[in-house]
Amino acid sequence: MALLTRPERVALPPDQPAIPQRRGGTGGYWLYLLPGFVLLLVIVIVPLVWNVLLTFTKWRGVGAPEFIGLDNWTKLLADEDFWTSFVNSVWMVVAMVVVPTVVGLAVAALLFDVVGRKFGGKVGSFLRATYYLPQILPIAVAGIVIGWIVRPGETGALNQILAGLGLPSYDWLGQMPSALIVLMVVLVWVQIGYPVVVFMAALQRVDPELYEAAELDGANWFQRFTAITVSIIRPEIFVVTLTCTIAALKVFGPVYVITQGGPAGSTIVPAYYAYLEFFTKRNVGYGATIATVLTILVVIVSIVFVRVQNSLERKERAGL
Repeated sequence: MALLTRPERVALPPDQPAIPQRRGGTGGYWLYLLPGFVLLLVIVIVPLVWNVLLTFTKWRGVGAPEFIGLDNWTKLLADEDFWTSFVNSVWMVVAMVVVPTVVGLAVAALLFDVVGRKFGGKVGSFLRATYYLPQILPIAVAGIVIGWIVRPGETGALNQILAGLGLPSYDWLGQMPSALIVLMVVLVWVQIGYPVVVFMAALQRVDPELYEAAELDGANWFQRFTAITVSIIRPEIFVVTLTCTIAALKVFGPVYVITQGGPAGSTIVPAYYAYLEFFTKRNVGYGATIATVLTILVVIVSIVFVRVQNSLERKERAGL
């Protein structure tokens, strides 16, 4: 039996350089973060700071801003249009968060648990795409179509239907509360596809055997929905609720295209009100104040949502 000898170290060929050893320094990684940081600084941080500084000035967009202290903030607290815009934001939250989330969750569960099982996944996917179609439709096109439907007089499609039923025509966008109702219906129609898509994707990780076991135990569809579906996809519900709430607070396009804040400012929202002060009245300082308040509100809502979600997750982990 040959004795085992310790192998000699094999030297690298002279023309092949040795592989450098990795060192602990991470200074080179910052070069990859630099482009993103520059974009963040130029696009977000600098405009945000400049916007906050403008809240303490009176400026029409040309010349040097005039420092006026807290006058814009004092004016804001007594501005009826400002408070009306925030009351309307509550209705926007109802139209873009509450209704789409509840209805979207029910629709996604039906498509996944009922339609998918009886008619196959392709039918469920097709219906999911049809629900999402309004999300990719340009709001200008949707505004033109909605404007044609609710046009006052006998030229509007909806008034023609009413005339066919023997009912008088109605100025849907010219008076309240019909103008706000039309706007909310459009927002529900546009927004409902987003939660349907997110919830159906989340339901893919739910074990079908849970539904089958619950069905064998005598649970009906609603009981399976509340006990299994809602509890498992709760993180996605939080994500949809938070993103839709932020979108509702910042809504601008549908108001601009459909009602333009009318009638008489009854459907105005903060983003559109800030736009009017910026570009129509040339009161840049006051418009910046409205935009700053809206930003603060969005940050507060985001923090509250994240804290509530973390608290619920900690309670669930503690209960396991």
